[in-house]
Amino acid sequence: MNVSYLMWIPLFPLFGAIVNGFLSILTAHRKEGPPKALVAWIACLAPAASFAVTVSGFLALAGMPESSRWLSQRALDWIAIGSLDLPIGFLLDPLSSAMLLFVTGIGSLIHLYSVGYMSHERGFARYFAYLNLFMFSMILLVLGDNLALLFVGWEGVGLCSYLLIGFWHEDPAKAAAGMKAFVVNRIGDFGFLLGMFILFWTFASHGKGTLNYHEMQAQAGLLTPALATAAGLLLFLGATGKSAQIPLYIWLPDAMAGPTPVSALIHAATMVTSGVYMLARLNWVYVMSPDALMVVAIVGAATALLAATIGLTQFDIKKVLAYSTVSQLGYMFLGVGVGAFSAGLFHVVTHAFFKALLFLGSGSVIHALSGEQDIRKMGGLLKKIPITGRTFLVGWLAICGIFPFAGFFSKDEILWKVFSWENAAAPWLGKVLWLVAFVTAGITALYMTRLVMMTFFGKSRVDHHAEHHLHESPPTMTIPLVALAVGSILVGFLGTPDIMKMGGNRFDKWLEPVFAAGQAAAHGDGHGLLLADGHSSATAPHAGADTHGTADTHGTGTPNPVAAEHAAGGTHAVGEHGGHHNAGLEWGLMLASLGLAGAMIGLGRRLWVTSPEVPVRMAQSFGGLYRLVFDKWRIDELYAAAIVRPLVNGSRKVLFAIVDQRVIDFAVNLVGILAKIGSYALRFFQTGYVQAYAFVILVGLVVIVFLGLRPF
Repeated sequence: MNVSYLMWIPLFPLFGAIVNGFLSILTAHRKEGPPKALVAWIACLAPAASFAVTVSGFLALAGMPESSRWLSQRALDWIAIGSLDLPIGFLLDPLSSAMLLFVTGIGSLIHLYSVGYMSHERGFARYFAYLNLFMFSMILLVLGDNLALLFVGWEGVGLCSYLLIGFWHEDPAKAAAGMKAFVVNRIGDFGFLLGMFILFWTFASHGKGTLNYHEMQAQAGLLTPALATAAGLLLFLGATGKSAQIPLYIWLPDAMAGPTPVSALIHAATMVTSGVYMLARLNWVYVMSPDALMVVAIVGAATALLAATIGLTQFDIKKVLAYSTVSQLGYMFLGVGVGAFSAGLFHVVTHAFFKALLFLGSGSVIHALSGEQDIRKMGGLLKKIPITGRTFLVGWLAICGIFPFAGFFSKDEILWKVFSWENAAAPWLGKVLWLVAFVTAGITALYMTRLVMMTFFGKSRVDHHAEHHLHESPPTMTIPLVALAVGSILVGFLGTPDIMKMGGNRFDKWLEPVFAAGQAAAHGDGHGLLLADGHSSATAPHAGADTHGTADTHGTGTPNPVAAEHAAGGTHAVGEHGGHHNAGLEWGLMLASLGLAGAMIGLGRRLWVTSPEVPVRMAQSFGGLYRLVFDKWRIDELYAAAIVRPLVNGSRKVLFAIVDQRVIDFAVNLVGILAKIGSYALRFFQTGYVQAYAFVILVGLVVIVFLGLRPF
């Protein structure tokens, strides 16, 4: 259905960014900036208005039949070259609506929190201009109806991330952190562009080049498995940059140099999940390439485990949460990599609530302690800042996977889908990845318990000067904490497992039409039908249809290897082999993960409250291994030695000393030398004597006459 109001969802934050940007510029020469109340009202109302329009669109979708559950708007003409027609168009379907609801909803809460947290900053208007601009870019990324528009938003959130990480740019370390994020993301973006070009070239070489999601999906049969693998891996390289996966995760921990609300909004709840959204949006590409999906799953599992081990040794409260974010992003990609797209996205949603809560809670702790971030200098804060402490505990239980908090449902679903995954090339791989994810879940519960116990329980280690200033945060900061805590409890019930008999997985059912249509397109099942406005009406199979067929094709007569391998994200439980669902096994795995989380919480309390001297002795006994993990496995040092320093040295010793100075400078200097020599020759003709000029003219006339009299 075509509507006319979708464009207002991104326009409201863009308006806020423009107004606050002008206010910041107009008052740049003053000691005081523009009125903070005015700035705050503009900044907070903008995402709130976007949220209201998003809710309206969501309700409209909910009232439509599943087979036609989408809203679209063609706002402006943009790129029209030959057969390529890419407008600035918007698409609200079950997938984009699920993302936008928490992007705009949680974004509004974080804007409100920022009013209190940033109230003493001179750059108050500049900060909110950047934050509103980020919201515009993130909404554009999600709401755009084509891959090119997604890339514009993709680059926009990267730019805003750079601006906000380096918000306190007077500090060289913070400016360097912003630059690191910008450079590392450019590497991933290069892969994204190449993957996008492969898709466009494939369709253009067969008549109609397009980057519109529905039009590409309708022509999925033109994409061979080899091209799907190449495009999928290159696009995933872009996702490893934006969503902080191996090998491009190194920027995210350093991004904690920015203000804490920025960490909560950009580096926990929204921007870093854009890679997961992009893979889910292009699910049909990955369904056609089991090799690309396998790489996604392996990288996700490895990232989750690596980051969790580092989080176990850090003492900066924000760094612990940063590595936790990297680890949880790995979980999301692991879910997507085994074809459970809706499970991965469900963890995106639950994680947005409890990780935003944890980051904002850490900001409230830092605010109460006048900037202190070292958990070794905290302790016993639960009684001093009770609202912050109690809401933080909700986020802790959610990320640990304790029932009935949100993280329990999403993490358990991913573990079950991974355990049940069938991989034809490596039948054992699913069980290995499940074991990695299971161990990672235990480590997560342990390091998060360490963080909570050292911060809120035990004896106070707060400096006596800071202790006098301890106070609870203002309502503008605590109200968002309470709202996010409520969400961290309730949102998990949207995706309850069927075996619990609690209404089923509503989230999975909501996304089912999107992924069923993508799978139908990848398998060549009725995906070529286009609507009058150019959108595809890809026919989706029934809910619960068997998607483990064997000899399907994808439009060109080429056997589709994925049909025999696994179902794509969430059309039904991945573990339903041969139509038989092992409920007992699922209950057993669920109780095992819940028991592991409980055991790690108990161990953490014993280590960091009852016997705090034991972890110190353990760290000393592990010696070099502990220092290696504490130094983040020295991955940054490895990159510096293997990549950064060789590039810098090569630039200095080869590109500068040889190419620049000896080749380019020589060529430029040679032009000057030749000009100088020529001028010396010509100066003999510039004597200044009229008689000499007359003589030259006479000689010239004689030559002309002589040449004119010669017979030809």
